[in-house]
Amino acid sequence: MRTLITEIFESHASVSEATLTSLAEPIASTVEAVVSCFASGRKIMLCGNGGSAADAQHLAAEFEGRFLRERRPLPAMALSTNSSSVTAIGNDYGFERVFARAVEAHGREGDVFIGITTSGNSPNVIEAAKVARDKGLTVVGLTGASGGLFALQTDILLAVPSESTPRIQEMHILMGHVVCELVEQRIVDA
Repeated sequence: MRTLITEIFESHASVSEATLTSLAEPIASTVEAVVSCFASGRKIMLCGNGGSAADAQHLAAEFEGRFLRERRPLPAMALSTNSSSVTAIGNDYGFERVFARAVEAHGREGDVFIGITTSGNSPNVIEAAKVARDKGLTVVGLTGASGGLFALQTDILLAVPSESTPRIQEMHILMGHVVCELVEQRIVDA
């Protein structure tokens, strides 16, 4: 058991190092986009499925509440949290449209859309990104290695260099925390 635990931790450390090496600049670009969004009175919208939906909620809560420092609340919304909307839209328009309809309803030019999909091929995240681009939102994608079809819709792509879903998800929340911390620092110190 100890050997397996060690292997998992070593795998995490290896993917973490590769992520830092390949994605430091896109992470910095994401920070700049989010700071600019909040500075102009706009909001961020996040979505994903399953664990990625949980990550979207987690990060939205960090912005609305606080991450580490006292500051004003920052407008962020996770698109999977309204179960009545998700199920009504899914029923009436198809599950592929559940996030796109929310972006149509709430997205405004200057907002930031953050889609989270380990495969990069979640149809509902891709459809929402298309609407976001059409409406003038900055589209940030958190994916796995290839970026999948979602990569074609992003302005900033954070594609974790791994094919392992658990390692990708671990890096998504780590990158999300880095963005939260640096955005918060910039806003408090401004």
